[in-house]
Amino acid sequence: MDHIDETVKKLGGQAVQEQLARLYGKEPETVARQLTRYAGLLRKHREIFGDRERVELISAPGRTEIGGNHTDHNRGRVLAAAVNLDALCAVSARDDLKVCFHSEGYAPIEMDLEDLSVRPEEAGTTPALIRGVAAGMREAGYRIGGFDAAVNSTVAGGSGLSSSAALEVMLTGVLDALYNRFDMPYVLRAKISQRAENVWFGKPSGLLDQMASAAGGLAAMDFRDTDKPEVTALQYDFSERGYSLIVTATGGSHADLTDEYAAIPAEMRAVAACCGQQFLRGVTTDQLIAKAGEIRKATGERALMRAFHFVKENDRVPEEVEALLEDRIEDFLRLIIDSGRSSYMYLQNVYTPKTDQSLSLALCMAEQMLQGKGAWRIHGGGFAGTTLNFVPKEEIGRFVSVMESVFGKGACTVLNIRPEGASWLKY
Repeated sequence: MDHIDETVKKLGGQAVQEQLARLYGKEPETVARQLTRYAGLLRKHREIFGDRERVELISAPGRTEIGGNHTDHNRGRVLAAAVNLDALCAVSARDDLKVCFHSEGYAPIEMDLEDLSVRPEEAGTTPALIRGVAAGMREAGYRIGGFDAAVNSTVAGGSGLSSSAALEVMLTGVLDALYNRFDMPYVLRAKISQRAENVWFGKPSGLLDQMASAAGGLAAMDFRDTDKPEVTALQYDFSERGYSLIVTATGGSHADLTDEYAAIPAEMRAVAACCGQQFLRGVTTDQLIAKAGEIRKATGERALMRAFHFVKENDRVPEEVEALLEDRIEDFLRLIIDSGRSSYMYLQNVYTPKTDQSLSLALCMAEQMLQGKGAWRIHGGGFAGTTLNFVPKEEIGRFVSVMESVFGKGACTVLNIRPEGASWLKY
């Protein structure tokens, strides 16, 4: 028996199964499915790189944004959660700075970490993220080194669950586990990951995605001070209250939409400037109303409506948190619907002239089936991707069947909240 076979055998131990149950769900079939996945990835590592004495298993979750749509980049509040879909890596250390990165479904990557400077030709690629994360960790005083990695992700690209943040946070976990003590604060994990995405990858984004993935669990986040964001862990079991979180992937493409995403924070900041501020946080509805004519001339109608969305959405998040803390689920669901309608009408991130109206249709259909029973809203960045639905358990079968008859088999994913961010499996 070689080393990998010995490791696979250890996965069957009680301690490992308890870890997997915590990350993915307690159902025996869920744990069994993850055991098969983890064992398969270990064998894939052996197939690519040969037998290794020690191969580590590192994962990081995707995230769902529950409240606070497009608020983080203007110093706002967000309610978010890590989910039981993740990027998983079977990885071994090297004695040089070379990286061999084999991700299922993608071409293999070979690179080295000698030069960690930004390379414009790598913009939008995984090598950019690897280089950016390594650079951030070195700058923060952490050791780095080369590694051989086999990767599998259940956070599909374009799913609206932030596959990029899961990958970035996983990479911080890889270097932390292999060359440090795996004790990096989750806020630092998030900041390093975000900077890699902003600077090396070239995609503008706030800190929400990376923070939710790194922190784990259900959390209220306040980005008033982005150097010291406030993160408050919440304990709430939607399943016990009779609801499941289901995301519906509509099949819309995020390709060529970077400018649309970038326009949202830019327009919000343009309105803030009209109010003498750098960001919209702190601007009030009364201020916007008083300066509406001036703002409209300076920034246009859409920017002003997006600013009204921000102010109301930012105030809505603590109301959602309070409703959960007081177990007022009906009020919480109403607030979720209000959030989605504000995104649709004022933020206007459901569709563009470049895209079809698949998200619009998914929201329309969810309203027909869930009105008076659950809640529905746009999920994440918008324009393409997914909707988030709070579906009563007794309605799940019908909801999934109808949605998948329109958007295709597998379009719906039932989510559980994952209590941990970056995880290093102990076996």
